[in-house]
Amino acid sequence: MLRLRRNFHFSRHFLLLKPFSTAAPPPPLHLPLSHPTYIVWGSNTSVGKTLVSAGLASSFLLSDSPSHFLFLKPIQTGFPSDSDSRFVFHKLSSLYRRRHARLSLLASDHVLNASLPVLNTVSGCGDGSELAMCELGRYEEQRLVGEESGLGSRLICKTMYAWKEAVSPHLAAERESGVVDDALVIQSLQSCLNSGLGVSGESEGAETRAMCLVETAGGVASPGPSGSLQCDLYRPFRLPCLLVGDGRLGGISGTISAYETLKLRGYDVAAIIFADNGLENEVVLSSHLRDRVPILVLPPIPVDITDDLMDWFDNSQKVFDSLKEIMLSAYSKRLNGLREMPKKAKNIFWWPFTQHKLVPDEAVTVIDSRCGENFTVFKDQGHEFMTQQFDACASWWTQGPDAALQTELASDMGYAAARFGHVMFPENVYEPALECAELLLAGVGKDWASRVYFSDNGSTAIEIALKMAFRKFSIDHGILDSQECNAEAQRTELMVLALNGSYHGDTLGAMEAQAPSCYTGFLQQPWYSGRGVFLDPPTVYMHGGKWYLSLPVGLQPETLRLENAFFNSRDEVFDEKRDGSDLAEIYSAYLSQQLSYSSKSKSLLGALIMEPVIQGAGGMHMVDPLFQRVLVKECQDKKIPVIFDEVFTGFWRLGTETAAELLHCVPDIACFAKLMTGGIIPLSATLASNSVFESFIGDSKLAALLHGHSYSAHALGCTAAAKSIKWFKNPQTNLNINSEGTSLRELWDENLVYEISSHPAVKRVVALGTLFALELQADGSNAG
Repeated sequence: MLRLRRNFHFSRHFLLLKPFSTAAPPPPLHLPLSHPTYIVWGSNTSVGKTLVSAGLASSFLLSDSPSHFLFLKPIQTGFPSDSDSRFVFHKLSSLYRRRHARLSLLASDHVLNASLPVLNTVSGCGDGSELAMCELGRYEEQRLVGEESGLGSRLICKTMYAWKEAVSPHLAAERESGVVDDALVIQSLQSCLNSGLGVSGESEGAETRAMCLVETAGGVASPGPSGSLQCDLYRPFRLPCLLVGDGRLGGISGTISAYETLKLRGYDVAAIIFADNGLENEVVLSSHLRDRVPILVLPPIPVDITDDLMDWFDNSQKVFDSLKEIMLSAYSKRLNGLREMPKKAKNIFWWPFTQHKLVPDEAVTVIDSRCGENFTVFKDQGHEFMTQQFDACASWWTQGPDAALQTELASDMGYAAARFGHVMFPENVYEPALECAELLLAGVGKDWASRVYFSDNGSTAIEIALKMAFRKFSIDHGILDSQECNAEAQRTELMVLALNGSYHGDTLGAMEAQAPSCYTGFLQQPWYSGRGVFLDPPTVYMHGGKWYLSLPVGLQPETLRLENAFFNSRDEVFDEKRDGSDLAEIYSAYLSQQLSYSSKSKSLLGALIMEPVIQGAGGMHMVDPLFQRVLVKECQDKKIPVIFDEVFTGFWRLGTETAAELLHCVPDIACFAKLMTGGIIPLSATLASNSVFESFIGDSKLAALLHGHSYSAHALGCTAAAKSIKWFKNPQTNLNINSEGTSLRELWDENLVYEISSHPAVKRVVALGTLFALELQADGSNAG
């Protein structure tokens, strides 16, 4: 015999009239994996999401095993007349009595926060004169005693935020002055997910199954309370999805649209379920999705609003049981896959820059996804969970987009793939490539470049730049006559002028253009000969709150005045007034002497190649901008083409769109990659002046630049680049840029930079644009 004890508790003392303040940045997301957690989406509003949630809860709880089920409704409008958590709470209680469950059930329904109009409705408190969100604390509980005493099951239903008006959440929040920031919704949801399924003391030591459902409001792209689309709002969690489709007329289109919206944002859809309306929508959906996703069909939902739906739930039980098994299976498969990934990776990957012998299994980071600047990573520290990890190395300097741009890039690239697929580039034109080239010339190439040569990565862009420069030099210096390669030209050896500590990529030609290092030794590149003259550059760094100049041995004149040795601010380092200083004359004399020595050699300096302002892989050293500016002038005066390697420094990394703006001089050729596409796909570009381009114009194809690869100017990369270039320089989308769109605001706290540079353990600091680098005081093999 089923015995019922009903406890209902509600008190005004639980209504806390406490307006919300702006939320502090939430802690990193922490999602336990001890049980499956799914998010329930609808292809539209009123498709039966809550019916599905209740049916799943009944399938999970009405069994012979103790189970815990957490139902979360983060956003609820139309409250209190409409409450999805209360619906699940009451339907489960009714089904428990109807089916004479063996185990007892403790069911509860909580409403955590609500607008003041809701508060006034449910309690009579609040005169409505000061509208805001407040803590509600509404709670209802039922204890249903089954045929057996002892350990039972638990249903916990929670509404996190409630508004009175039955409209879209963004409208209800605005009209009731109850807007809730996305960060606060995420933070509250995380708190509920982490605490909502705690096992009570009476069940400790026993095996208790658990499941959690997070049910959204409206459709996939319905706005949340701040106006953000819910598919974007909940993206940081990237919870596996259950999509409630639409079996009505027009439901095929709506269901496919909802499915593709979720996939475009990186969600995994475990199953699609909807109620039968006699139109066999499942046939078309199965054909379109090619059976990639299980599709389940429920019996028709009664149209009589007085129907208590008990018979419908009984008739739907087998479908919900099947859905439950699909979800549990997908959870197990995902978890097992995450556990096995480190070992599989070590067995089959050959990672770059990695000594595999030194990598234990536990050191392998399992990355589930990315959202903006954060990875979601799998951890096993006695218990398994997902957590966020900040991408501190910006994925090797490619990462720049926030979560919004990531979504935009995915959408635009999907469009480009669908429209163009791949297009062979030579002698063809298509919109993404043309727009990208025009943006490059109007931005990083403004006032000096006239041509864009697309390739696949930074190192290849350097190889192309070297070919361009050597041809230009050979024409200007009479080595090539009318672009015919004579015997004398073939005996000419061309070299580069470059800086020690430089790094220009890992392909063979790019390595020849950089100074000897661990990357170019015999172990790595037995062919390396170092075809260049490599100068030690003067560098600038911050220590003890001041900027200092460090001169190499060959550049330390006794007459150097103190004012040239340090700077009171970073702006002084880049000030063009330094061009008239004694130091500028010293630099000019030194470089003129070096170029004079080289001109007497059998080899000719056919190009200057350098990373403007910052040497990246070489140790994040800031080269004195005055030195580089003088170096460029000396080379251009001698008709030596100048190449700027901006693969790392380009596109706002140093606070301006191009590092050339900081140097106040322009190159003849420049290479860009990495951040150009927003860091989402490989693409590079080598920009050249018109005079460089003219060096390859002739009557024979042999005079053309015979270089390229199959995916030159591929549509996906050019589309991503065009979107990113525009996004980064638009103050409305890039909140870190000034109102004119010309430079980034200062990103590093001045006082904090000062304190760090003054720390006794810190040798030097460089802070510029998005870059903050520090070198510790260290000795021996740890130095540097």
